[in-house]
Amino acid sequence: MGSVPSESHIVNGPYLGYIKSVAVIGAGISGVVTAAHLLRAGFNVTVFERTGVAGGVWSYEPQADRDPPFPNVRPPSPKWDKVEDEGLTSDEAALIHGPPNPCYAGLRNNIPTPIMRASLLRWPEGSEDFVDQKVVHQYIQDIAQIHHVYDKILFHTRVESVSKPSGSNEWKVLSSTLTKTDSGHALTKQAREFDAVVVASGHYSIPFVPDIPGLSAWKQKFPDRVMHSKKYRTPTPFSNQTLLVIGAGASAIDIAKETAPLGATIIQSRRESKYDLLGVRLPEGVERVAMVAEFILDDTAAEADHRLLEPGHAIPGRVRLEDGRSIEGIDHVIVATGYITSYPFLGELEQPSVRWEEADEKVLITSDGYITHNLHKDIFYIPDPSLSFIGVSHLVSTFSLFDFQAQVLAKVFAGQAHLPPQSVMRQEHKERKARSQPGERFHSMMAAEDVYIEKMLSWVNGDLAKAGVPPLPGMDEEWHSGYKVMKEKITNSQCTGGGNRNRVNI
Repeated sequence: MGSVPSESHIVNGPYLGYIKSVAVIGAGISGVVTAAHLLRAGFNVTVFERTGVAGGVWSYEPQADRDPPFPNVRPPSPKWDKVEDEGLTSDEAALIHGPPNPCYAGLRNNIPTPIMRASLLRWPEGSEDFVDQKVVHQYIQDIAQIHHVYDKILFHTRVESVSKPSGSNEWKVLSSTLTKTDSGHALTKQAREFDAVVVASGHYSIPFVPDIPGLSAWKQKFPDRVMHSKKYRTPTPFSNQTLLVIGAGASAIDIAKETAPLGATIIQSRRESKYDLLGVRLPEGVERVAMVAEFILDDTAAEADHRLLEPGHAIPGRVRLEDGRSIEGIDHVIVATGYITSYPFLGELEQPSVRWEEADEKVLITSDGYITHNLHKDIFYIPDPSLSFIGVSHLVSTFSLFDFQAQVLAKVFAGQAHLPPQSVMRQEHKERKARSQPGERFHSMMAAEDVYIEKMLSWVNGDLAKAGVPPLPGMDEEWHSGYKVMKEKITNSQCTGGGNRNRVNI
């Protein structure tokens, strides 16, 4: 990993006040607000964005990403040179180099706008609580424009390596930029150095496809009938079809809500858990069933067309559920089981073959593909906090929390707020992992985000007061009142309880 800033400069912990230049990876909401707050604080910022627009998951384009492997359960090894394969068209190269986001045409926010907003810009006057993708995307773009973030973004530029050479205090960032030319396309690679790196690349890029017996055979035999929800764009292809939707998250609910009015028959398969809170939003008539245990092809499947079934013909097979029940007559399977968290550009800090329980004090990603290890407050990489993350926290008010975390980050990078000693951060992280129960989402702040914010404000504003710097204001009254209402709804709708269901595991 190279050298780590000394703790001796300031008794509190690692000193980051030397930071002047910062690389921000990603131009979604996390990257945009991070860049904006760092620019306001006087830092030299460069933003790397592999697509051609700012907006992240809220940027819609009709072209969907390529199919992931079936199954796909671990962070994959990067294949950076795939884009250089001979014979690729410019469009094919662009699809590999900067894959489309999972945004579908009908996407809407599922958190009310009054509690899903950055401190940098209010929503347009008269905005409703729930708006469509175009409004959200424009909001992010407006922040980037007003706060001069656009001037700092390198579009169509993919980060392929982030490392700190031994003995150096600077991070080396290797990137490739894809440019379309009159004769096709060109790939330009470049190395740059920065005092700090902020990873704000999100976690909705690599689909998680569970290893359910028989699923890969269904996909191989009838590829157009089995898909991950990342490829979903519009409901029209599913009109009057029978859909098996696997998963209980926002995309599963939205797909059901969009396809039902077009005559689709929807069967939702999922595991019951305390995070299964969205069932009340399902349209009338959706059948909720147990998790799929096995996909079984009929003997007649061998005679069916390998590529395409005729319209009106269901997949020749059945699905056996964990409760023993079988379902037949399925036209399409949509696997809405979420995504794998991966930072392939971080090299050896990503260890897909290591179990999460065996993570050491350096690794960031392990085989579970969910936990980002060794972070202090879900932001600062404990071995070297000049590598930080925005957007890791889960089941939160997203825009609001990521904006708040970016404000904290800027104060720490400026040397105005100080991290605890590395030993203290390690111990706190160790205790946090010890509290985590099997099946829990490690980064979840469900119904407890306000507690996290208050604790962070107590720490940061204490340091700012000593430095004679104005305090961070935190969330305003509109946010707190709105969050209180949402918190009550979450608590009331939890399927399973427990004494620690509102605990902040931070």
